[in-house]
Amino acid sequence: MKLVSFKKNVLVALFILISPLVKAQLKNAEAAKHLNQLQQQFVDLRFGMFIHYNIPTYANADWPDPDASPKLFNPKKLDASQWAKAAKSANMSYGCLTTKHHSGFCIWDTKSTDYNVMNSPYGKDVVKQFTDAFRANGLKVMLYYSILDTHHKLRPNQITPKHIDMIKQQITELLTKYGKIEALIIDGWDAPWSRISYDDVPFEDIYTLIKTLQPDCLVMDLNGAKYPAEGLYYTDIKTYEMGAGQRMHKENKVMPALACLPINTSWFWKTDFPTVPVRKPNEIVETLIKPLNEASCNFILNVAPNRDGLIDDNALESLKEVGKLWKNEGATAKLPALDLPIISSNIAINKAANASWSDDMNIMDFANDDSYRTSWTSNSSVAKPWFEIDFKNEQPVNMVVIAEQKANIDDYVLEYWNGVEWKKITDAKNAEKIKIHRFDRIWTSKVRIRIEHAKETASIAEFQVFNERR
Repeated sequence: MKLVSFKKNVLVALFILISPLVKAQLKNAEAAKHLNQLQQQFVDLRFGMFIHYNIPTYANADWPDPDASPKLFNPKKLDASQWAKAAKSANMSYGCLTTKHHSGFCIWDTKSTDYNVMNSPYGKDVVKQFTDAFRANGLKVMLYYSILDTHHKLRPNQITPKHIDMIKQQITELLTKYGKIEALIIDGWDAPWSRISYDDVPFEDIYTLIKTLQPDCLVMDLNGAKYPAEGLYYTDIKTYEMGAGQRMHKENKVMPALACLPINTSWFWKTDFPTVPVRKPNEIVETLIKPLNEASCNFILNVAPNRDGLIDDNALESLKEVGKLWKNEGATAKLPALDLPIISSNIAINKAANASWSDDMNIMDFANDDSYRTSWTSNSSVAKPWFEIDFKNEQPVNMVVIAEQKANIDDYVLEYWNGVEWKKITDAKNAEKIKIHRFDRIWTSKVRIRIEHAKETASIAEFQVFNERR
């Protein structure tokens, strides 16, 4: 009897000791499962309307003078119901409006800046009209927001804490004043042309704010050009701006995705739009919507209202024809289970790197240079190659990601240095191109991978280390 009691007490004690880890793993799994459901729902929407409408509409340029006067914004007939009905005619299921583009003009009643629609001759909240009209027509609502802001000098090398506060205030307004927002599409961040990194404006802070305000709001950063297609880096949905040459490759692991193109020749309305032919309905259906949907990709077609605040007749006619050719058939193929997105800063970038003998010039420094186009490659004569990051001082760490240009390494051990010896984090048999490992936080000055087997010569594009907020 005493033995049974002793065993029971031991089991209880063990449960108390391991329960924080078990709880963390369960919480992570539940969060991933919930996000997977939202990702599936988004892909199943299939087709929506992007609406680029802002002060660039009145400048005949997508990038207007950052000091353009609010007096330019003066639509005479703005009718968001016309936009919604046009979307319905094409069997679209949602709309997304440019609340603030790169030039910083806000088309809602914001308290964060005077550079907004309430100080224009129009003087009405366009975001409210959009959200009300689309919901009234049975359509879901998404919003677009630019981090880059040339009017407020939120540009590279000029970002201050006040800029971060402004971003947080504006996003808070957008996610608290207009009801349920299905997704926030973010632009002008971590792009070669914006040069604002996820450290300059901390991604994890903004992502956490969005999820705190609206837990079911998907975050989509238009960063598809930089990050590998097989991993969810800094976004809940992979994004592809097709006009910029971004494309999905059929051989990639299926990810929930968004692709976008304008029906016209550019994103914002231009004076020649009423007379220049728009994208043909058959092309929209057969070469865009259908093949993209088959690849678990939602397609958003930009339709730009004119200076009166109305969609031109040629675009309206094209959308009606699309609606005759295409119907939303509901659920798409089921997505595979996916990890939570990577949202924290990679603390391994440009830290001291060491490795076993490398192949010629492809030395260890290429595996943590923040470029997926370069790689550390092992010398082919090394039987069990290794690679390590040396922080010099102890750092908190709870995630490691190994990114390869081609899936190759399939058996390896991750270890950390505890000041005396190397301790195992995990051993893994993982043939994915992007290998994500989350674990309980440790403090260490060095992290390494020992490669037990690779199908070809071992090579790592990026060895990434994170201290993810949990």
